[in-house]
Amino acid sequence: MTRRLILIVSLALSVCALYAATQTDTVVSVPKDTFSTSDFHLDEVEVTARVLEKDVIRPQVLKGAELQRMNALSVADALRYFSGIQIKDYGGVGGIKTINVRSMGSQHTAVYYNGVQLGNAQNGQVDLGRFSLDNMEEIQLYNGQKSDIFQSAREFGSAGNVYLTTRKPYFKDGEKVHVHGKMRFGSFALANPNVGVDVRLTDGLSLTIDAEYVYSNGKYPFRYRRVLPNGETAYDTTAVRQNGDVNALRTELGLHHYYNTTGFWRVHVYNYWSERGIPGAIVNNVWRNGERLADRNTFVQAQWQDEWFGRWSTRVLAKYANDYTHYWNYDERLLPSNNEYVQQEAYLSLANKVQLFRFWDVSLAYDYQYNALARENLLEEPINKEYSTKEHFSRHSHWLSAATAFNIKEYLRMQASVLMTAVDNNRPRVTPGMFVSLRPYPKIDLSINAFYKQSFRYPTFNDLYYTDLGNASLRPELARQHSVEMAYKVSRKPFQRPNGFGYEIAASGSYYYNRVTDKIIAYPKGQQFRWTMLNLGTVKINGVDAKADVSLYLPLRFVVRTRLNYTYQKAIDVTNPSDTYYGHQIPYIPWHSGSVVVGLDWQSRRGDHYGLNYSFIYVGERYGQQENTVYNYVQPWYTHDLSIYGEWGIAPVWLKANIEINNLLGQDYEVIRNYPMPKQNVRCTLAVRY
Repeated sequence: MTRRLILIVSLALSVCALYAATQTDTVVSVPKDTFSTSDFHLDEVEVTARVLEKDVIRPQVLKGAELQRMNALSVADALRYFSGIQIKDYGGVGGIKTINVRSMGSQHTAVYYNGVQLGNAQNGQVDLGRFSLDNMEEIQLYNGQKSDIFQSAREFGSAGNVYLTTRKPYFKDGEKVHVHGKMRFGSFALANPNVGVDVRLTDGLSLTIDAEYVYSNGKYPFRYRRVLPNGETAYDTTAVRQNGDVNALRTELGLHHYYNTTGFWRVHVYNYWSERGIPGAIVNNVWRNGERLADRNTFVQAQWQDEWFGRWSTRVLAKYANDYTHYWNYDERLLPSNNEYVQQEAYLSLANKVQLFRFWDVSLAYDYQYNALARENLLEEPINKEYSTKEHFSRHSHWLSAATAFNIKEYLRMQASVLMTAVDNNRPRVTPGMFVSLRPYPKIDLSINAFYKQSFRYPTFNDLYYTDLGNASLRPELARQHSVEMAYKVSRKPFQRPNGFGYEIAASGSYYYNRVTDKIIAYPKGQQFRWTMLNLGTVKINGVDAKADVSLYLPLRFVVRTRLNYTYQKAIDVTNPSDTYYGHQIPYIPWHSGSVVVGLDWQSRRGDHYGLNYSFIYVGERYGQQENTVYNYVQPWYTHDLSIYGEWGIAPVWLKANIEINNLLGQDYEVIRNYPMPKQNVRCTLAVRY
């Protein structure tokens, strides 16, 4: 049945493409990645304002100046301000940070770097803490999938997608070179220099180079306190976090070439090296300090895209990645380990989109990926002699997608897709998706959006093969998503009168119901690098997301910006009524969470900027284990952050200074139980741009 479906779709697209090629009525479109000669200042770059109005499912977006104003060091810090997500943070600059969208699990959230998905050899999860904001232009979060059928086949296969877009060069006429440098320092001996250069080689060809170094000793004070169920204090002491140091170096190189209004290619090279301590969980007054981790992540990826006959678009993606991980531990209180992991990944994607009519598009995409993972135990006398000191696994994965999109003027937009996933000799899985957006009043930006989607996840190498890490009997995981959203946007900018009054308001609310069969969860097994993996069976997730962005443009060039997010989630295990945890909230999912960001900006007549930014994050009560008992209870936490910045200079040289006070009130809290987070800490940043 699946083969017949693929054959029929392929023949249909071929016929449609030939039909479209013979049409004389063409529509020329310019891709949003087209080389721009706009100003280099981030707050003058508008990338997605118009695209958002056309999305079937609107993403959450942070970009440009708004992204730079956040009290955030890494991508993970910025994502905390989105609704419907949880960030697992193990503390400190070097602590591992992963994302969970709508309680689906980190494995159902794909992270894309300049359009190509990131992989991970350790546990199938992407550590977002290693991606800096200094080289980031935009962050997007889509629930379901991106509202564009012109994408790789693999992008149709995730329950949620995070898109990270690095900074691209923007030159004015006559400009050839831009240079920027930044130095950040702060609490816990933080030193974080960054330097970059953009070179305009020709009218359409540009080169970007960016490098960053991060050091921190990770020694921060924390309060270690536990209260027994009867109200008595078991212990209450103050200590300093140990073995949380990090040394990390990131280098990136990009080539961008736009050779006409529709065609471009780009190549991106990325290398990240780090050596860090793993402080581990604090249990029974034991301060673990024997675990170390070294990483090297390198990849080269390329993209080529062009348009034919005004109706037919083609995109090719290619990537090669080589990741190395060395984990060792000689702590006498833990199981000795000294393991090396090497992963290689080769990826190729081909996507085609055809515009049959002005209101009807179809696409077909195929992706192939090869993964190889090698593990070697370097201990002279392995603890477990049942397993070889050297192991090697490989996997071939295929994705084939077909999608269509209908746009009936401004009233109705619909998208449908079907994806076939085949992994090695396993039975191919077919997962559909349907997205609808209704805009009943074209003159009012009010839309009602809904989608249904299935997503399939095959267990990772670590999930399946490493007995001390995972579970060899894990079953594949299938998720079904249902979502309904209402979104409204209104604006009145004072374009004609810069000192006049104006406003922008964007608000939305959504309800979603997800059902996950054979849900796989992971949580630390004593040591942070080691995980316990298990199937929960069936999980039901009901949730509500509400968010609002309000900008007020006041006289004298003042602007007040406010971002509000709230999330309610009920994610319960409904596998077996005889289980003691039947109907209980799954681990680390709070019922209530939210954030508030308020910023005040002022711009002088000569272009200087000054601003004050305040943010508040709240995560409600939750449980650290499957059973929701007082022994597993994890109390709510909240933080207040404050920052002030100024940007001034005489063009073409601009200077910027920023001071951040994080956890302003010194709140004692834990995102993950027994992993205390830093109390009040300060960061200062000095930057120059030419």
